[in-house]
Amino acid sequence: MTIHLNEISERDESLMSLSLICVKQILIMFILVALGFLCGKIKLIDKDTNSKLSGFVLEVVNPVLIFMSYQQDYDPELLKGLGLALLLGFASYGIMIAVLSLIYRNKHSDEALVEQFAAIYSNCAFMGIPLINGLFGAEGVFYLTGYVTVFNVMVWSHGVIFFGGGKTQTSLKKVITSPAIISVAVGLIFFLSGIKIPEIIASAADYVGGMNTPLAMICAGVTIAGTDIKSHIRNLVVYRAAFFRLIFCPLVFWAIFRWFPIPDMVFMVVMAAAGCPAAATGTMFAIRYKKCPEMAAVIFAVTTLMSAVTLPLLVTLGASV
Repeated sequence: MTIHLNEISERDESLMSLSLICVKQILIMFILVALGFLCGKIKLIDKDTNSKLSGFVLEVVNPVLIFMSYQQDYDPELLKGLGLALLLGFASYGIMIAVLSLIYRNKHSDEALVEQFAAIYSNCAFMGIPLINGLFGAEGVFYLTGYVTVFNVMVWSHGVIFFGGGKTQTSLKKVITSPAIISVAVGLIFFLSGIKIPEIIASAADYVGGMNTPLAMICAGVTIAGTDIKSHIRNLVVYRAAFFRLIFCPLVFWAIFRWFPIPDMVFMVVMAAAGCPAAATGTMFAIRYKKCPEMAAVIFAVTTLMSAVTLPLLVTLGASV
């Protein structure tokens, strides 16, 4: 009985810690979004500058961050967990894309496109890394890089084609050779071969990768500054997207994969990543392709706020398997 009570106490402490981590990350994001909002309101960053800034994030900062996530020491056991996380990532994204394509099959507007993208892709890196680090430490974060890798492969292939429409479908070669996809391939080669880049270059790359979150949040804030927030915040589309992103998608993952012999840590890591709020990349793509960026920014903000409640509940559900 004493052991049982200790286990309950430890779990309660873990869940409380998770809640605090969620709140902290959400506060950080909203402070950065608020900074972008202010810059947009005082015209320090205009619409054209914001578009170029989002392009810089997508084409330079994001690929550097991806590559640096693979600058770790090779370990066969870690590789097995990473491989499983990759498989789970591809399987879960494939299922979600198929299911949501059926749900949205009769909706072809730009608004529906932004909503569907937000429902599929989560902010698994910024929200996921501190959450997983707080729960499982460095090993959990390493497994998370597998899911984040799948996110980047999917968002830079399916996501680009999805947002670009017919014009992008004729240029699949350009998608495959995009900086983000190349950085995934090169990063994996370096990890498997044990190659490490010189320390001074790694330090510079870490600085560049560190700009990913603040710049993405600032771009989202600038976009919101030029938005009629009241008209969007009352739009049921925003909350439908939030339901699919925060509840429906992670519950489908849980219902399907809980029956498989998956190590607890890998399962929890992937489920937490699948339950993160809408990806900031959705706002970046919406700005680039001029597809309702205001709606994308509001969905991002609303799902981020609501995840303070849903994420701890999802992790609790995952721990019960």
